[in-house]
Amino acid sequence: MFAVHLMAFYFTKLKEDQIKKVDRFLYHMRLSDETLLDIMARFQAEMQKGLGKDTNPTASVKMLPTFVRAIPDGSGEWGWGFLNQTDCLADFMNTKGLKHKRLPLGLTFSFPCRQTKLEEGVLLSWTKKFKARGVQDTDVVSCLTRAMKRHKDINVDTLALVNDTVGTMMTCAYDDPYCEVGVIIGTGTNACYMEDMSNIDLVEGDEGRMCINTEWGAFGDDGALEDIRTEFDRELDLGSLNPGKQLFEKMISGLYLGELVRLILLKMAKAGLLFGGEKSSALHTKGKIETRHVAAMEKYKEGLANTREILTDLGLEPSEADCIAVQHVCTIVSFRSANLCAAALAAILTRLRENKKLVRLRTTVGMDGTLYKIHPQYPKRLHKVVRRLVPNCDVRFLLSESGSAKGAAMVTAVASRVQAQRKQIDLVLALFRLTQEQLVGVQDKMRAELEYGLKRDTHSLATVKMLPTYVCGMPDGTEKGKFLALDLGGTNFRVLLVKIRSGRRSVRMYNKIFAIPLEIMQGTGEELFDHIVQCIADFLDYMGLKGAQLPLGFTFSFPCRQASIDKGTLIGWTKGFKATDCEGEDVVDMLREAIKRRNEFDLDIVAVVNDTVGTMMTCGYEDPNCEIGLIAGTGSNLCYMEEMRNIELVEGDEGKMCINTEWGGFGDNGCIDDIRTQYDKEVDEGSLNPGKQRYEKMTSGMYLGEIVRQILIDLTKQGLLFRGQISERLRTRGIFETKFLSQIESDRLALLQVRRILQQLGLDSTCEDSIVVKEVCGAVSRRAAQLCGAGLAAIVEKRREDQGLERLRITVGVDGTLYKLHPHFSRILQETVKELAPRCDVTFMLSEDGSGKGAALITAVAKRLQQAWKN
Repeated sequence: MFAVHLMAFYFTKLKEDQIKKVDRFLYHMRLSDETLLDIMARFQAEMQKGLGKDTNPTASVKMLPTFVRAIPDGSGEWGWGFLNQTDCLADFMNTKGLKHKRLPLGLTFSFPCRQTKLEEGVLLSWTKKFKARGVQDTDVVSCLTRAMKRHKDINVDTLALVNDTVGTMMTCAYDDPYCEVGVIIGTGTNACYMEDMSNIDLVEGDEGRMCINTEWGAFGDDGALEDIRTEFDRELDLGSLNPGKQLFEKMISGLYLGELVRLILLKMAKAGLLFGGEKSSALHTKGKIETRHVAAMEKYKEGLANTREILTDLGLEPSEADCIAVQHVCTIVSFRSANLCAAALAAILTRLRENKKLVRLRTTVGMDGTLYKIHPQYPKRLHKVVRRLVPNCDVRFLLSESGSAKGAAMVTAVASRVQAQRKQIDLVLALFRLTQEQLVGVQDKMRAELEYGLKRDTHSLATVKMLPTYVCGMPDGTEKGKFLALDLGGTNFRVLLVKIRSGRRSVRMYNKIFAIPLEIMQGTGEELFDHIVQCIADFLDYMGLKGAQLPLGFTFSFPCRQASIDKGTLIGWTKGFKATDCEGEDVVDMLREAIKRRNEFDLDIVAVVNDTVGTMMTCGYEDPNCEIGLIAGTGSNLCYMEEMRNIELVEGDEGKMCINTEWGGFGDNGCIDDIRTQYDKEVDEGSLNPGKQRYEKMTSGMYLGEIVRQILIDLTKQGLLFRGQISERLRTRGIFETKFLSQIESDRLALLQVRRILQQLGLDSTCEDSIVVKEVCGAVSRRAAQLCGAGLAAIVEKRREDQGLERLRITVGVDGTLYKLHPHFSRILQETVKELAPRCDVTFMLSEDGSGKGAALITAVAKRLQQAWKN
């Protein structure tokens, strides 16, 4: 009995002596809590740096967005995900009887990739001893796709590129909804977690959360961990495939722990502290001690026996003291690994708690990796240190039973659902994408309608009315005098005094704007014109001109049939006007009668002018090549100078006359029904003039926002927008004004700002919703610009052919808020004209107040021509 106690005492003393010897030799590998808290703070700083757009390039912790935005909810969505070579994939599919079946695939790729979307990732660098050439800095999904194309029996869609750490988190989150962190401690090491979108500068949007792949293995590559790295860490790093990189991983992961132990044992042997100073060739050989050996040597009961066996296999003759010392070396190396991992994980948990603004956080960490799984002491050590470093976090550690494959499959399943939704959205957007063939068809049909409108026999059937304006001349610079101009074309009415100086092309204008209330717009004609005359009286008083009888040009931006320059019979109201007893009446006579009823002043009404004609005239004052006027604003219209010989509605063949096309009615006979969508029809049916102005309803600012609203309602009904909830505001006609399209489509506008605009409209949108809304706006406005361009191409080609020119040079005067304010409308319109009329060199000139200045110029030209005829 005494002998047993003596042996036990001897062994205990021996063990203590060996442990002290190793502790003295490796004192710098033992990390205090103070040091761990400091490392934790350094890691937090690197995380913040990695999340910033400007600071990310210099961050050692890369914080890569994964575009995984949702944690599984257990709803039963499943996909198919794994990583392997394509030959292996082909064999697997053959074995499982899956050949020629089209399946969604998730690619688990356990290397750092920069992703811009879920199904794409550019490899930043190889790790874990991988060095395959020609892959770094390329999209690995594209590489896999190319490889799969060489196997004709593989038919899969790669929908998601998933880091193994993310897969681990998703796998565990399926079983535990509190899981929002994934950690792998195996051959390599990494962590991911769910970060608030508002903190991620690298990705647009602030709604919800996104999984961040920290790629923490590179922590310290900037020198931040130099104070805790040992000579053994540096020697191991120098002998690796990637010196100076993945320094944190080289202190933690299973790929390197065994090698660290070998380097330590070799130095201790050289110092005579082990094996009697003897060294074997195996101990000198890199890679001879692996992490599985470290785990075996640290087993609780059989650890010493395992140690002796492993050392003997290395050609050494260890004593009992050697075995105890080597076992303790393994403990220090693996304990340091667990401590470092715990410090970084504690930093992530602290960030999660602070993001949620909680005093105490309850969360689950999904764990995987061979080191964590096979090492007998590692999990317990890690858990204990984490809980000590973050006492205000209740942490559950959940081992991933299916590795990362199950998680990748779930990400793929979500991606498959998103892809299906995307296809539904694309089907809607495709309705607004016009092919070259369709645009040529619109151009040809517009040309045919122009010809019908000019001919006496077919004019009554034409949808493009081609109304003569009796404006037969352009300004020549001799015009001078004071003129009044009236501008009626929308919800505002303007009165202007225009002073023109002869010879200097100088025009000065004074104006006042008056509102036209809805009850006046849709009341009686007498009420409307009495209101107009009241506004004129106010302006004359304001300008001190009550007694002056000035020549006046009346810009009346509605379809009129003119018998002379000062007579215009209203064909029909547009733009929301519905005043009664006006259609079929001469608007100049109605204005004169209203002036008589007021009996305060008299005016010389010289010309009734369409705003499009005014636009052309304004630009023609500056550029003699200007023979076309285009309005792309609340309404849409075009005028141009036509050869008199082609205008059968007016006597005479000499010279030219401006034709007001009133092209907004194009298609009212059904000729463009093939490109009209259900949304166009809904907008038309809900308008004040169903069945009329169909082209205008597809191209003008008054209707584009309403088309967008109808699309958004449909997509929401399908569950593709706004969480499937149609708000009362979205149900409100006219809420989506065209100015919002211009704002939303601005290239300078981030998705966050798009969301704010939608919130102003009462639409509670996610970032994904904002992207779709932006696409819808783009599709609707692009089609509008293309249709407008196709119509204009028909006009310029007609002018070229009428003049018998091989090449035409012509200027188009343009006005209208859609053309001026929309970020892309003018460019797309111009590109369309260039494509459809390649033999016409078209210059676009912005008009400065065509409806005011233009009306005065037309009046001035008319006065000049009247004087010339008198003489």
